[in-house]
Amino acid sequence: MKQSLEQFDALCLEAQSCRICPNLADETAVLSDLNGNLRPKVFFIGEAPGRAGADRTRRPFYGDKSGDNFQKLLDSIALDRSEIFITSAVMCSPRSATDANRRPTRSEIKNCSSYLSRVLVLIEPQVIATLGSVALEALKLIEYHEFTLREQAGTLQHWHGRRLVPLYHPSPQVIASQRGIDTQLMHFQSLGRLLRNK
Repeated sequence: MKQSLEQFDALCLEAQSCRICPNLADETAVLSDLNGNLRPKVFFIGEAPGRAGADRTRRPFYGDKSGDNFQKLLDSIALDRSEIFITSAVMCSPRSATDANRRPTRSEIKNCSSYLSRVLVLIEPQVIATLGSVALEALKLIEYHEFTLREQAGTLQHWHGRRLVPLYHPSPQVIASQRGIDTQLMHFQSLGRLLRNK
């Protein structure tokens, strides 16, 4: 475990000093011990750090409305933050010209995929839950799959020798326009069942 911790710390420093994406060169990757447990029950992957959330607090899904919604979903299956690890498809916070959150570009997702892959190798999670289509697409760059949220949301899949549960992103926009909180709570029950039957 000590060696894993040292390797994780080294990876965090490397990610935090990365400047490969031109539009993210002034940002700092959100990857540190604040991401969670290195021996998690569930390894969550989100889209990217939010401006008012993880980019400000340095803790993924914390300090904004998406974080509040995520906490509600965790509580619904009695999963504590101390039992999980959370990272993102893109570890820096993508912003629009008006400084609002924006969806990461394909090149930003590709540029960050080596960091995501290395975190997965280091932590070796048995259960992965993606939060949104960007996270699900990011896994495709590591090991090809044909999963879509439309078809597989809230279902148990197998990916790269691990169990995978694709879930919708808990952002207010997704909850308001695509998948309401009741649907997301139902999908989270699939994850809860998997953990209870593990």
